[in-house]
Amino acid sequence: MKKGIHPEDYRFVVFKDMSNDYAFLSKSTAPSKDTIKWEDGNEYPLIKLEISHKSHPFYTGKMKLVDTAGRIDKFKNKYAKFNKPAAKAAPVAQEAKNEAPKEAPKAESNENNAEQAKG
Repeated sequence: MKKGIHPEDYRFVVFKDMSNDYAFLSKSTAPSKDTIKWEDGNEYPLIKLEISHKSHPFYTGKMKLVDTAGRIDKFKNKYAKFNKPAAKAAPVAQEAKNEAPKEAPKAESNENNAEQAKG
């Protein structure tokens, strides 16, 4: 293992899931300005989490909507402009379907022309 590439300033930090107030104590080098008083009476740096294993649907088996800072609304607003062209693309797709059978007989006529050229 290479020396000098791993941090050496590990300290105890409290990670808190803000969606359900679950917190756990672990070691980390992540910087934090917030602090919290832990169960043992000591004060530790606090790292706020949006999702942890206590609130993530994969681990809980429940589909729970966690909307922090309007993320869903931000996503919908960001990609709303793509919904309008999609509605116009549907008629174009149907026009392409209508044209597809017209192209198929042409392919057959090309095969017939090739056979007639051989004969």
